[in-house]
Amino acid sequence: MTNIRNIVILTGAGISAESGIDTFRSAGGLWEQHRVEDVATPEAFARDPELVLRFYDMRRARIQEVVPNAAHDALARLDASWHGGLLIVTQNVDDLHERAGAKRLLHMHGEHLNAWCLSCDERHRWNGTLIDRPACPTCGTSGQMRPDIVWFGEMPYRMNEIYTALNRADLFVSIGTSGAVYPAAGFVREAREQGVRTLELNLEPSQGSHWFDEARHGPATEVVPGWVDALLRQQSG
Repeated sequence: MTNIRNIVILTGAGISAESGIDTFRSAGGLWEQHRVEDVATPEAFARDPELVLRFYDMRRARIQEVVPNAAHDALARLDASWHGGLLIVTQNVDDLHERAGAKRLLHMHGEHLNAWCLSCDERHRWNGTLIDRPACPTCGTSGQMRPDIVWFGEMPYRMNEIYTALNRADLFVSIGTSGAVYPAAGFVREAREQGVRTLELNLEPSQGSHWFDEARHGPATEVVPGWVDALLRQQSG
């Protein structure tokens, strides 16, 4: 790919799966025998906060047990070495991109290791549990902390920044996504409308695979490092 300077990369659950992070969409979309509708909507939290908090406490603990894989490492290497513009937009709520070393990154669906106080609207780094209804470190109110996760039916974070970056991009790359969750699933069409070249790197064709100019399929730990290495060779050449 020649004449590429500004790159936007979207990552989804497939890039973290090889680190041992399970997904809602595996095994029929269930995790711990709970439907998405039972644990990942505002209505679920209002109906059964104990269930939702227990679910996310377990997820928060789990991500702290796993480590970044070769795909995360490759994108961090690209971030450190790419001379042009780069934005990694992740749908993932784990911190594996950060731990690998990526800097030019935003979490559109929030982060497991953040808690959001509904009383004062402050967000805090949070490694522990929420089911015990801790007090907010800022306002001191107890029982008002929730996972800082964008649930189904809520607006993803920093959308204006994402669309601005897409409009300036020369290349849009989607890695490890199902192509089923909007608005992220629509980024490829937004990019194409702007004349941006598009590439899919995925274990198998996504639901939106036909929208991409090019697709390479295989495990993320294989296809992502290969693509990054080739891109950096091209830059240095």
